[in-house]
Amino acid sequence: MTTNAALIDRLAGHRALRGAPRSELEWIAEHGTLQSLPVGTVVTAKGAQATELIVILSGHLVIRVDRGAGTHKIFEWRGGDVGGVMPYSRGASPPNDVVVEEAAELVAVPRALLPRMIRACPEVTTVLVHAMVDRARQFTSSDLRDEKLVSLGKLAAGLAHELNNPAAAVMRGARLLAESLDASESAARRLGAARLSDQQLAAIDAIREMSLKAAPTVTRSTLGRSDREDELVGWLVAHGADEQCAVPLAETGVTTEALDALADIVDGEVLDATLQWMAAGCNVRTLSSEVESAATRIHEIVDAVKGFTHVGNSPTPQAIDIRPGILDTLAVLGGKARGKGVDVVLVLADDLPPVVGVGVELNQVWMNLIDNALDAAPPHGRVEVRATTELEHVVVRVIDNGPGIAPGTLGRIFDPFFTTKGVGQGTGMGLDITRRLLQQHAADLSVTSEPGRTEFLVRLPAVT
Repeated sequence: MTTNAALIDRLAGHRALRGAPRSELEWIAEHGTLQSLPVGTVVTAKGAQATELIVILSGHLVIRVDRGAGTHKIFEWRGGDVGGVMPYSRGASPPNDVVVEEAAELVAVPRALLPRMIRACPEVTTVLVHAMVDRARQFTSSDLRDEKLVSLGKLAAGLAHELNNPAAAVMRGARLLAESLDASESAARRLGAARLSDQQLAAIDAIREMSLKAAPTVTRSTLGRSDREDELVGWLVAHGADEQCAVPLAETGVTTEALDALADIVDGEVLDATLQWMAAGCNVRTLSSEVESAATRIHEIVDAVKGFTHVGNSPTPQAIDIRPGILDTLAVLGGKARGKGVDVVLVLADDLPPVVGVGVELNQVWMNLIDNALDAAPPHGRVEVRATTELEHVVVRVIDNGPGIAPGTLGRIFDPFFTTKGVGQGTGMGLDITRRLLQQHAADLSVTSEPGRTEFLVRLPAVT
């Protein structure tokens, strides 16, 4: 044992212990062991429990983890900090090795002596308990931050997937619109140079009016549209006109009888120019509609993301309807469901009462549970999201038809850092964070599982 005055003086200058009675510092010096640890020493291994209280005099101890984007530091101790096992602690295990990254010097007090230390050193014990609470708070803050980053990654991936198709449609539509406008202008110049009579202009105007009407419903089936295109191609070829006009004209109300009437008044170059002008106009209208539809979809996706993240809303509890949050979450994860071919069934009761909560935090819950269900469901499987009212509670069930959770694993799924996913695919914090967020909402989270059915159930107190 080390009981020299120099060590006691160092303890008296320790940031955490300064101000403690010298008699208590003497007890630590007498019952502790002064240790010098080189770089690379593992102080506490991943999954193990600390066996000593450590008072760090100098050096640097670090916990680093890899949650899919490379290792990063989640906790550290330097000279002036305390660590290891603490009085009254439950002996939690670190998520990874506690490693010396700068040669350290510390005083270690064995766990077995802590009950005696509590009696002999009440003021030091108070300091250590506060340090333990601060450490738990820091771990929680780090966990929440990392899980939010993971959720942000999921959100970004879902957003990119959802925006890709409508954005591509807008780009394609804009390019084809320019081509169609060029074709329309070219055909219009040909018609202008033809010096048409009033009777010919009237005939062209009449068939143009017909082209503005949609084709009969019966022709909009795949087979019906193909037959109609074939009919128009035959007519165009027979009259020496461009057969590429058939596809756009097939989507209109133009009939072969009307085309026959037009051909009786105009023919040759004028007939071809007229049909190309009409076809180009049809393309412009169709492409404009597609661009508008795609832009509307982008607007809806952005609105869903804004709703999911509650942009502009203060993160304070208030009475909220959980249905928009669930809908926004499904919109964000829609691309993942479609990519896997998973059928998502949504049943939200119309009479759901509001709950008191923070919208963005509850959306984090829905994101974690639904995303996990999509991961668990087999290709072309099924995920159900149901929300009902039961005994003054809003109850949300997220159900998948995956292989289920093994009995030996079921009891550990809420443990911090526990995951059955591969490296980089899961942090092991999603369900722990979900449970903690729900605890802050006075809500319960439970799970039942068997092969072919896993159900996570959330019970939120309803506003009455």
